[in-house]
Amino acid sequence: MDIAALKTFLTVTEEGSFSRAAERLFITQPAVSKRITSLESELNAQLFDREGRRIRLTEAGQLLLPNAQEIVNHADRTRELLTSLSGAVTGSLRMASSHHIGLHRLPEILKHFSRHHPKVELDLRFLDSETACRRVESGELEFALITLPRRLPDMLEKDVIWQDPLTVVTAHDTKCDDTTLLESRAILPPRTTWTRQIIDHYFDNAGIEISTLIETNNLETIRRMVEIGLGWSVLPATMLSPSLRAVRIQGLTLQRQLGLVRHRRRSNSNAATAMIALLKQRAS
Repeated sequence: MDIAALKTFLTVTEEGSFSRAAERLFITQPAVSKRITSLESELNAQLFDREGRRIRLTEAGQLLLPNAQEIVNHADRTRELLTSLSGAVTGSLRMASSHHIGLHRLPEILKHFSRHHPKVELDLRFLDSETACRRVESGELEFALITLPRRLPDMLEKDVIWQDPLTVVTAHDTKCDDTTLLESRAILPPRTTWTRQIIDHYFDNAGIEISTLIETNNLETIRRMVEIGLGWSVLPATMLSPSLRAVRIQGLTLQRQLGLVRHRRRSNSNAATAMIALLKQRAS
């Protein structure tokens, strides 16, 4: 069974689109269709139902999905192990980053890494922290850079790379003190996210009840909505702008940790070892 075709099948499934899969794989859409058609012919089964621009897995596709992931993971891991014997920093590095880390922490690190290790093919995916963590646990990714939760699944381990102070913020022209501010409504990440759970933990311990107006997991969107005066929020101090005003709440100091999660039972490829060393060096 062709590994490239299986990888294409997995990418189409994740993206929900042949065109987006083509963009991510850096091939044409007809090439994606050709690989899927070839795989369907080999398996004598239709893998996707095509409904206009929308696609969904057929029953056969759903049965193939976990097995395809296992085959691809095994093939990639075998390639990594053979490459590591030579000591060369080459091959593919499959990693993920949260959107916030990718925007505010990674660009210079990626530039440095690519300059010093040009033979490494970076397969970098921007995912919510919770999704990235699950994909590390499943073996799909070597590691992920995320907002670290207070508790990790047993099979994962973490390294704290950055301390990320959080700040209560409101629009710069808002006229209120800390008490009246907290009586108004907030714009925060959803309760299912680890960032929100960290925020709630601090406020609960301080005996402060939060009334939420809007929930969204995009911090850039939250910042913009606070800047125009829709409500207050809690944002990383690195995101402060002239349009925002930091508000000190007596007895409340907020902070989250950003860092790396990886599987306990997985050894690092040479590329992953080099990237992790660079992350720790730049953070120190």
